[in-house]
Amino acid sequence: MAPSGSGKTTLLRILLGLLAPDAGEVRTGGARVGAVFQEDRLIEHMTALQNLALVAGKASRAQLREHLIRLGLNAEADKRVSAFSGGMRRRVAIARAIVYQPDVLLLDEPFTGLDEEMRERTAQYILAHMRGKDMAIVTHDKEEARLLGAQKIFTLTDTVLLA
Repeated sequence: MAPSGSGKTTLLRILLGLLAPDAGEVRTGGARVGAVFQEDRLIEHMTALQNLALVAGKASRAQLREHLIRLGLNAEADKRVSAFSGGMRRRVAIARAIVYQPDVLLLDEPFTGLDEEMRERTAQYILAHMRGKDMAIVTHDKEEARLLGAQKIFTLTDTVLLA
């Protein structure tokens, strides 16, 4: 946890291997690492189902649709994401990360654009699929960490990580 501009997203990018750390190294031990970025990073001209299919391996269309149903997006499954609201886009991005079946999931401000009811529904969806697996949540909101069952909360202050 930390206020905006304190380096939370930079830390996440280092953990993902997208940025090199100034010192030390990050090891994943071969784990499949999934991510939900602050920006949704969806393919605009594709439908919600097509965005999920990009990372789905052998999952069937029906299995992918079930993910969207769980997140209240059944009616939008075959629509292009370019027409979606921010909250709808966010849920597609979260579903895509879960469909990837990561061993570790990194989430950057995961509930941006979601109302309270949808935050809780989305948190339950994430928890159901990540049970027994590790997650790191980048947020400035303790409530978001609580919704995702955070067992430890670290605070980033002046580029120092405090437990």
